[in-house]
Amino acid sequence: MKYQSTRGGMAPQPFSDILLEGLAPDGGLTVPVALPTITPDQLDSWRDHSYAELAFEILQLFITDVPAQDLRSLVQAAYDPANFTHPDIVPVKPLEEGLMLLGLSQGPTLAFKDIAMQFLGQVFEYVLSRRATTLNILGATSGDTGSAAEYALRGKKGVQVFMLSPKGRMSAFQRAQMYSLQDDNIHNLAIEGVFDDCQDIVKTLAGDLQFKEAYHLGAVNSINWARIAAQIVYYFWGWLRSTQQSSQSVSFAVPTGNFGNILAGHLARRMGLPIHRLVLATNENNVLEEFFRTGVYRPRQADHTHATSSPSMDISRASNFERFVFDLLGQDGDRVGAAWAQLARDGMLDLSEDQARLCTEFGFVAGASSHADRLATIRQLYQATGIIIDPHTADGVHVARDYVEDGIPMIVLETALPAKFAEVVQEAIGIEAPVPAHLKDLSNLPQKVVNLPGDAQRVADYIRQHAAI
Repeated sequence: MKYQSTRGGMAPQPFSDILLEGLAPDGGLTVPVALPTITPDQLDSWRDHSYAELAFEILQLFITDVPAQDLRSLVQAAYDPANFTHPDIVPVKPLEEGLMLLGLSQGPTLAFKDIAMQFLGQVFEYVLSRRATTLNILGATSGDTGSAAEYALRGKKGVQVFMLSPKGRMSAFQRAQMYSLQDDNIHNLAIEGVFDDCQDIVKTLAGDLQFKEAYHLGAVNSINWARIAAQIVYYFWGWLRSTQQSSQSVSFAVPTGNFGNILAGHLARRMGLPIHRLVLATNENNVLEEFFRTGVYRPRQADHTHATSSPSMDISRASNFERFVFDLLGQDGDRVGAAWAQLARDGMLDLSEDQARLCTEFGFVAGASSHADRLATIRQLYQATGIIIDPHTADGVHVARDYVEDGIPMIVLETALPAKFAEVVQEAIGIEAPVPAHLKDLSNLPQKVVNLPGDAQRVADYIRQHAAI
């Protein structure tokens, strides 16, 4: 398996090379030269697999330059039940008529990002050790990526983590999870601005090829292909746990801001997984919903990005969207490069001539949720079932309800446990969300964070002073 750039300017490379690189040299994102295809017989043969066994079967299709025995060991370590609060790793449970919940928040930081990050932590250390080199991870987080990455990479040999987060834009629980880590290789940088400003700094420094090479910059955001590959696994898992035969279709509803989570579903569908609909759910920052409704992608400036009660989706420029547009434009790197040049010039991308294909060919539908919607959804579900969900998952449930079809299970991807957003849950149902015992004193721990302006050079200077070389 080799990987190419969405913009066509990179010679095909093996997995271990793109794992350590982040952005492609031409500014694009890496994607497989050809996706593997899964047959119905293969699907049926996986029904009795554990999560780790299934992850190995799928990841070995994308990672062909790591010996199978070594990859199996890495996957087993990542998905050891001791790292998760549920023996299935990813439980599937009913919510209401026609709706099921894919429990992705049983990991160390209570968020879906743990599923991919636990694997990244293992494979980063493995590749760095064999190459006798170091890596400086530069990432941006709106809340969950940062803590999941830091918990997966804390103490790992040869790795320093520089995580940018928007100052004052995360929940108190999210801040405490990240900033309470005291490990020498973890650096939390609170940036003045919104998540998109953090993401822009990451892209600016990753696009400076001289700086990137000198300081061995890598990425853990979903621009890193390994994140996407690991997320593909749980779509197969959800389908296997909610169907009886290989011909049965399901739909997935996915709360998303950066487009990585639902992109994995799009790729699983292209690989042959019987997915009927991919239901994209946004909050008030509905740039992606607008695109799938109109065909026009119109990112917003920071001062027009709303601070909402589902803050991990307060994103107006989706870093993974380019990978989908690559498919939409026939995997033509020149067209993608031209489209992103147009986006930089005009501040928008008009693909409305392809809008009809978004649903008919690719299975996408979309909807948006408001603060009132998510409060009502959390309240209704709790009163009917006793289940408490977090506000992002509530966005997914709210939008999913419009697309439930008879005979087709609708699986909503859980994004986090409600404890991470206690204030919103309290407002919705009047009680506190349960906090796992090992995290009850989190808010009382000392916090380590450096405040910086939204300036790429200031961040670069900090990296120079603390990088692993």
